[in-house]
Amino acid sequence: DSGLTLIYPQLPLHMLGYIQNDSILSFTKVIQKHPCKCSSVLTFTLPLYRYMGTLGSQVMCDNIPGLVNKQRQLCRQYPKVMQAIGAGMKDWISECQYQFRNHRWNCNTTARDHNLFGRLLLRSSREVAFVYAISSAGVVYTLAQACSQGELDSCSCDPTKKGSSQDAKGSFNWGGCSDHVEHAIRFSQAFVDAKERKERDARALMNLHNNRAGRKAVKRFMTLECKCHGVSGSCSIRTCWLAMADFRRTGDHLRKRYNGAVQVAVNQYGTGFTAAHTHFKRPSKNDLVYLEDSPDYCIRDHESGSMGTGGRVCNRTSRGVDGCEVMCCGRGYDTSRVSRTTKCECKFQWCCAVHCRDCHQQVDVHTCKGQT
Repeated sequence: DSGLTLIYPQLPLHMLGYIQNDSILSFTKVIQKHPCKCSSVLTFTLPLYRYMGTLGSQVMCDNIPGLVNKQRQLCRQYPKVMQAIGAGMKDWISECQYQFRNHRWNCNTTARDHNLFGRLLLRSSREVAFVYAISSAGVVYTLAQACSQGELDSCSCDPTKKGSSQDAKGSFNWGGCSDHVEHAIRFSQAFVDAKERKERDARALMNLHNNRAGRKAVKRFMTLECKCHGVSGSCSIRTCWLAMADFRRTGDHLRKRYNGAVQVAVNQYGTGFTAAHTHFKRPSKNDLVYLEDSPDYCIRDHESGSMGTGGRVCNRTSRGVDGCEVMCCGRGYDTSRVSRTTKCECKFQWCCAVHCRDCHQQVDVHTCKGQT
């Protein structure tokens, strides 16, 4: 077991074989067969950047399908940054799946395709808008963390946070290690946006807008954290630093933006957007935008990238989107009884442990019927 199935559960097994056998020629032939016109961040189905040290940045960067020259240049120049981006993918994918866990579209990744989300990315729907925003935010978050933790040679803590400053509580001294979000934003913009800036069509403008909204979301939730110094905890002196909030806050924010996403059309100059309908507001820089309506995601459809809801667990008593009526699209559901083990009758024992019993419970699980 190479451990890749944990970080890249969508990695085709035959790709693992190429890497384990260290057959660079065979490996590069495979990835060249699967060009992708989507964002470079979303072509990481193959753990290319994880193997920079083994295969070398020149070989890997030159053979990643879909990269433009600017991206290949940055890839070769900053191999450790690419590795960090690849390793951080599981975090933003996990956040995406958490946000949509109770919806027909649940941010599922494809098992055997050349990009993470398959043909879904060929559409210009609001789900794709969210994917671009959360992945762009994930790149910023991952890089800023890696910089602060000293994992990269090209960056460290935010060097501008020096000397003294003040907030509503009074003056303080900068100290500790402030997350260098501005550097992460600049690199993310240079690398992720490079392909879209070369295309400059309606879809490229949509991607650029949503990429930026994702980056701004991370910066939005920077918080000032402080440590007090002084006699008897008087806090006469404060040492403070800027830190990113938990990525869940970014995910929650982008999920709300998804709910209020604006359908747009390109203006007559081809440089920006107008609302697609007269009763829609013009999108702000923080809004997510999309060009076309979404499929209903009820049935498996390869062309639209829909995985369908057959076999999905639903809530029989809910009237929301997680309810069987909505989730199963009127096809009905099957009920099965399963045994679940939970911790119960927990007691605190001095000192300092909690002891619980394993309790077994029979529960009904409802799953959507498949299409007929």
